[in-house]
Amino acid sequence: MESVKIRKANPSDRESVLKFCQNTFSWGDYIDHVWDYWLDEGHLFISEKQIPVGMCHAFYSENQVWIEGIRIDSNFRHQKIASQLVRHAENIGKEMNAVSCYMLIDVENSPSFLMSRSLDYDVFQTWNFYSLEPKITTNYDVEFEKCLNRKLYSQYVKSWRWLPIDNDTLLSLYLQKNIVLSGTGNEQSLAILSASDHFERTLIVTLFSNFDNSTLQILSFLQNYSVKNKYERIQILTQEKLPIFNSLEYRISFNLMKKSLV
Repeated sequence: MESVKIRKANPSDRESVLKFCQNTFSWGDYIDHVWDYWLDEGHLFISEKQIPVGMCHAFYSENQVWIEGIRIDSNFRHQKIASQLVRHAENIGKEMNAVSCYMLIDVENSPSFLMSRSLDYDVFQTWNFYSLEPKITTNYDVEFEKCLNRKLYSQYVKSWRWLPIDNDTLLSLYLQKNIVLSGTGNEQSLAILSASDHFERTLIVTLFSNFDNSTLQILSFLQNYSVKNKYERIQILTQEKLPIFNSLEYRISFNLMKKSLV
């Protein structure tokens, strides 16, 4: 069997890669929207057999590796190419003293799930994705939080990456008024807001929903906040099942997979 070479991507790979990515999902794929961003960030890897046959991107931060965008040409699947790409990203993480590695997999994507399990990843958490339409509202009761219990809130979602909340991140979120709280005591719900780095006018919300009434207050706030700040899309990631709310739509669920690198 012809060996597979893994290398860094370059701009000339774009056309070849997008050709085998265009029908990844029933609705297409998003790689064409993020390719240039990932190329600029670095750590965009290509598997090559004379031509590109696979790709993935890795993002390194605060002792962890985030792996995303694993794509394999359908003519070259079942050859462990995805596994080789993941191991390549992990090895770079180990050289950078990363202690853990994460990836997000659709709960119904059995091939990717089995691949991750074969590489010793475990289901760390399960997250639900909801969409919400921006709308002018006035009936909500929230406040902006200045601090977090990082034992409870250790990560947040930024551009569909589950990233650690360190001191610098917490300060930035606080100064930008991106931590929103509603309710008191055991009835509190909390949301962390971030603008997508890759998609224009898209607000990404990490929602910790502990009580329906306080969650509804935050949802109303998010609608109004998005209109005022000219967001066209609200994407909400949460571990909980959210209450019924106008224009709130459940989309899909994901397993957050985690592996120790030490």
